[in-house]
Parts: sequence; C-alpha cells; structure tokens
Amino acid sequence: MGERRIRKMLRQMESGEPVRVVSAMGSMKKLARLASFAQQFGYEYADVRQGGGAQGKGLTMLLVPDPTPEARERAARNRARYPRAADGGELPRPAPEEFELLKARIGYDLATRYTEKQKVALSGGVFTVLALAIAVKVGAHTTGLVVVGAVWAVLMALLPVGFIVNRRYREKQTAVLRAAGLAPVTEPNGRVRYVPGGRLPGHGNPLAR
Repeated sequence: MGERRIRKMLRQMESGEPVRVVSAMGSMKKLARLASFAQQFGYEYADVRQGGGAQGKGLTMLLVPDPTPEARERAARNRARYPRAADGGELPRPAPEEFELLKARIGYDLATRYTEKQKVALSGGVFTVLALAIAVKVGAHTTGLVVVGAVWAVLMALLPVGFIVNRRYREKQTAVLRAAGLAPVTEPNGRVRYVPGGRLPGHGNPLAR
C-alpha cells in the first residue's frame, strides 16, 4: 500500500465524514495498514464487506470518525506533529500490534458477515447458476445432464468442509481479539463483532474543519 494511497485517504478524512477505501485485490493486510494510519488521525475501523474494484472482487472498508476523548487527543497530537502528512510530509509510524489487531478484526468480520444458513443459500444459488451455465454449454443430452448433476453434487458436498475451515479461522481470530481485550457485541441483525470497549463504531466528527 503506497504512500500516495495513504495520503489520499488522509485528505478524504479531513471532511470529518465516513470514508470508504477499496482494496481491489482483496488484501486484508492493505486495508489493515490503511486503518492503522487512519487511527492516528482520529478515525476508526468500522466494518468491511466483499465487493469493490473494477470487477467487484475486492474488499471495501468503512472508516468513521472516532468520537472518544483518546482518539481526539491522539488526532490533535499527530496533526500538530505531522502537519503535512496528507500533502507529502512525514507520516507517523503506527505500532505493529495495532496493525495485527486490525488485521484480525477485518478477518473476523469477513468470516462472520453471513450465518451458515445464509452461506448455504448463497452458495446453493451460485452453484445452481454455474450448473445451469454448464448445462447450456454441453447441451441437454443425457450424458451432459449427468455431468452437470455430478458437478453440482460435488460442489454442494464441499460446503461442510468450507464451514469447518471457516469455524477454525473464526476461533483463531476470536482468541487474538479476546487476548487484546476486545469485547463481543451483537448487532441488531444478530451478527457478533469484537470491538474496543464493547462500543460499535460511531459517527463522531473530530476532524471536521
């Protein structure tokens, strides 16, 4: 993630409004690095979703102003120390542990964006469309239909394996987040998030000018 991208994000943050940044290649590391710089100037990581970039295969991260006194003080201190951070001047150096924690939060949020029932419905729909596309290619003869049915069955059979891998990944990230003192909070839609202080990201405006 180049400095140009970081500085562009910092300029967007000067509005005091929520900022969306995209990793076209779907890199959690790049998003975590951007979020670690955003934290130095009064913003906080809010959420992430799949989709973004030219072909919609990337990730889109939402950053929002952090209204806590600690964030305001840190933002004021860094703005005074790095007055030209957004315009080619020196940039602060976020602590490595901040980066690792943000990477864990982003990974966990992506892994829990949908429930397993939702994933079955979504995957089943995708696999069915894929099978129909293959059917159109091979034609509606008996052998072609048998092949299509076999492909669909294999894909559906792999779903439980994907769920097991996802659960283990969630457990690993949960351990990291709990060890860092983050508290679980349940959103109105039932989704569990791990956030600092048990507070879901707000929409304060510490950087408005």
